[in-house]
Amino acid sequence: MSIEESFKKIIDMLAELKDTSELMMDLAYSSILFNSKELAQEVQILEERMDNLHTEFELLVLTRCIKPEESKNFLGLIRLGVVTEKIADAAAQIAGVVLRGLEPHQVLKLAIKEAEETVTHVHVSKKSRLVGKSLQEAQVHEETGMWVLAVKRGDKWIRPKPDTVIEAGDLLIASGYTEGEEDLRKLASNERHKYHENKL
Repeated sequence: MSIEESFKKIIDMLAELKDTSELMMDLAYSSILFNSKELAQEVQILEERMDNLHTEFELLVLTRCIKPEESKNFLGLIRLGVVTEKIADAAAQIAGVVLRGLEPHQVLKLAIKEAEETVTHVHVSKKSRLVGKSLQEAQVHEETGMWVLAVKRGDKWIRPKPDTVIEAGDLLIASGYTEGEEDLRKLASNERHKYHENKL
């Protein structure tokens, strides 16, 4: 592997560590707010992924031919990797509260009871008009009132950005008002499109 290739791989892996740890925190907070064991379990799965990724990242940095004057810079990279893993561990601890079935504090119980929001997941069908569109183009929130928290594509989790393109088979995890849950399901399955066709 050339120097340029190793640098690019280090950058890509650090970006993945950052994105995954942030995604885990989003899912962990959602799991405890909505008492969702499903989301909590996904956080635990991602935590295992983070452990492996962090080990790979450290090994890659350490096996890179480092000149003495570069040592401090590479030490900084390793420390950044450690920070992302600590964030991931914290997210796993938050999710662990849900998985252990611990009784939430009274204040949290009241907040959950009063909340009008929910967390749901939908699979995107091949015929959905979401396919091939970015989240910004698809205007999921504008159409359904739901915010996409995460996208699962095969075994890979993606922390969505406005330019994230939706593909057939994607699993979307979203939160929002309960009334929008059915709208999101129809949008992902193309039922809404069929409904409009029947009305014409």
